Amino acid sequence: MSDLFDHLADLYARGHAREAPDLIIDHRHAEGDRQTPAAVLIAVVDKPAGPSVLLTQRPRGMRDHPGQVALPGGKLEPGEDAVEAALREAGEELGIRAEDVRVIGATDLYLTGTGFAVTPVLAVVPDGLAIEPDPREVAAWFDPPLAHLLDPDNWIRRSAMWNGQERFYLDMQYGEFRIWGVTAAILFNLSRRIAWQS
Repeated sequence: MSDLFDHLADLYARGHAREAPDLIIDHRHAEGDRQTPAAVLIAVVDKPAGPSVLLTQRPRGMRDHPGQVALPGGKLEPGEDAVEAALREAGEELGIRAEDVRVIGATDLYLTGTGFAVTPVLAVVPDGLAIEPDPREVAAWFDPPLAHLLDPDNWIRRSAMWNGQERFYLDMQYGEFRIWGVTAAILFNLSRRIAWQS
């Protein structure tokens, strides 16, 4: 096992053994009670200079969330669990082979305002992995440092009116990419579980 895998797995276990009362959840904005199961892969790249996280930007022509930054993922198919779905979606979107992914575990379920119950799956992938994005689902990909994403001071809290209610969300500009919405909330929640800065 790599040092990064061992370290992250230890932080994951310790972080999930305690309460995390300040997690972000969006379910109060949801329309209806039914939630569609989905999963995303938080793929931490084991880089010598420091770990990073694979993120994608969705094409601007997509029907759902066009142009937004996302973690690879999507809806569960019949018979799949969250880990299987996250690995399949990472393969479809970025060409990542399941055998190159070392899964640590699922983290906190995130209920979105658009009716999805998203299970994030934390994993480690090797540096130098061949990334082959599917242009139908990925306009660009990038990998900001894990330490940067898990530092709460790097997130700006904003608000907007949505469906007649004030809605708070997190926002981060990283180079040309704006990280916000569900992706921001999932990464912020991970920072409440993984004490990377310490």
